[in-house]
Amino acid sequence: MAEGIDDLPNPARLTCGKARVAMAGLALSMALTAIDRGWTQTAPPALGLQSPAQQPAPEPPPVELPPAPVERENPGLINEIGKLFKKSALPPLKSPAETMNDLSTIARPSSMVTGRAACAVAANGAPDCKIGADRLCQSNGFKEGKSIDINTFEKCSPLVYLPGHKRGPNDCKTENFVTRAVCQ
Repeated sequence: MAEGIDDLPNPARLTCGKARVAMAGLALSMALTAIDRGWTQTAPPALGLQSPAQQPAPEPPPVELPPAPVERENPGLINEIGKLFKKSALPPLKSPAETMNDLSTIARPSSMVTGRAACAVAANGAPDCKIGADRLCQSNGFKEGKSIDINTFEKCSPLVYLPGHKRGPNDCKTENFVTRAVCQ
């Protein structure tokens, strides 16, 4: 390992052959730099009439490229899932603008009404509040409606409240009412 500047080679102590090689390399690099700059110089174009000998050569015809390769179908997992969604019976998703347009067309000719109308019980036992919303809207002079708020109550027989009475399956009944609806 070098301890200081004294250990570096001194150019004065180089032999005559090594000094000549170093100087030749320096001169060669300077000459190549000058030559490189000289290549970019060209004669300015002549203006006016040109003789046929001075006219530029016609341009070569354009080279035709081979047609682009046809893209193969990628049989990956993502591609297969995409095919599944395209073939499914799901409706296409709407853009946010389309959704807002649909909502605004529903809300324009409609009004919100409040009141109370009973929901019918469907065949499966679930409440069908479309009929209740229609009744609530019709009572306010509209044709039909869609429910917004629903209240659910449990209506029980007075026997349920007596001490010692065991509650049976038919002692209470759940009733649903539409309390607010959008009418058209």
